[in-house]
Amino acid sequence: MLTLIKNGEVYTPEYIGKKDVLLVGKQIGFIEDKIDVPANFVEMQVIDANGRIIVPGFIDAHVHIIGGGGEGGFKTRTPEIQLTDATLAGITTLVGVIGTDGTTRTMPDLLAKARALEEEGISCFVQTGSYQVPVKTLMDKIEDDLILVDKIIGVGEIAIADHRSSQPTVAELAKLASQARNGGLLSGKAGIVNIHVGDSLDHVLVIEEVVRTTEIPITQFYPTHMNRNPHLFEAGIQFAKKGGYIDFTTSTIQKFLDEGEVKASTAIRKALDEGVDIRNITLTSDGQASLPEFDGNGNISGLSMGTCMSLYESVVDAIIDDGVSIEDSIRVVTENPANILQLTNKGRVETERDADILILKKETFEIDTVIAMGQIMVSEGKAMVKGTFEK
Repeated sequence: MLTLIKNGEVYTPEYIGKKDVLLVGKQIGFIEDKIDVPANFVEMQVIDANGRIIVPGFIDAHVHIIGGGGEGGFKTRTPEIQLTDATLAGITTLVGVIGTDGTTRTMPDLLAKARALEEEGISCFVQTGSYQVPVKTLMDKIEDDLILVDKIIGVGEIAIADHRSSQPTVAELAKLASQARNGGLLSGKAGIVNIHVGDSLDHVLVIEEVVRTTEIPITQFYPTHMNRNPHLFEAGIQFAKKGGYIDFTTSTIQKFLDEGEVKASTAIRKALDEGVDIRNITLTSDGQASLPEFDGNGNISGLSMGTCMSLYESVVDAIIDDGVSIEDSIRVVTENPANILQLTNKGRVETERDADILILKKETFEIDTVIAMGQIMVSEGKAMVKGTFEK
């Protein structure tokens, strides 16, 4: 199938002007100033993107695709993600994680859901493990999972600085990271260790101690929730200045913001103002995760759920409210996570990359069209393809 997108202004994420983009099957075939439809040629679908901008499909690198939560008992387990939860938010690639509950949420379940989402039309990868150390892998060890299972690209989310963490020591985290690194090297994957960072004043000290005392590079770690409070945010700025990656979570509630959480879009602006390299910053939604509130004794006092739509909303807020350039606002959810996770066919509007495309209205940045692996998933803001059990 050939799809020609005409007259759109292209951000690769760098702005390259008005171009025509020809999708050939599941790949981007050509990007030219003008591509005409030849007479008496094979069938070609044409999308007029005049007054629109063309950007890479979003990558949401931290999503609880099989649900999460449970901190308030079994009834507080959040539901699995549905296809349109992602596509209507402009997301064409997901990375699934388990989180707090490594007992009733399992690696076979996570892997099966990832394959189901791919059958429905979008790309999906997973991390092996959950909050707990030692890591509960799919097979015997971390290296086996990374080397032998195509969809497993790293480890996580491992919890630190949190009362729900298994409190991994420096030695335990170093061993885990070395296994992830070796598994990644032997399989051509990033082998990243995705780290959940909690509210504790320990921040990312255990990661920094691993980096200080071993040969493991700081870039082997990918800490998230780095905007959850002002002191963690400041620690994250220093971590990024040392060359580390920092990920800001977009799902939130007003109560968290009132208590000092740094809004994700504002966190980008502040980090850039502090001199952090844009390539070290990403946004993820923490979609389908529970957003629990705890009292002073650690007892749950409230519960909400994260959404993938918050990723898109934060990108728009970064552009409109926080004055971040379109290029940088797009980069943190496209090229940056693709590079960090070594998803080499993702993250850019570029020939021979996967045909994951998002078309936005130029003035309002509303989602018009979402194309995943060459298939139109959303058109004029409406889902054209729905999940198997979606109405």
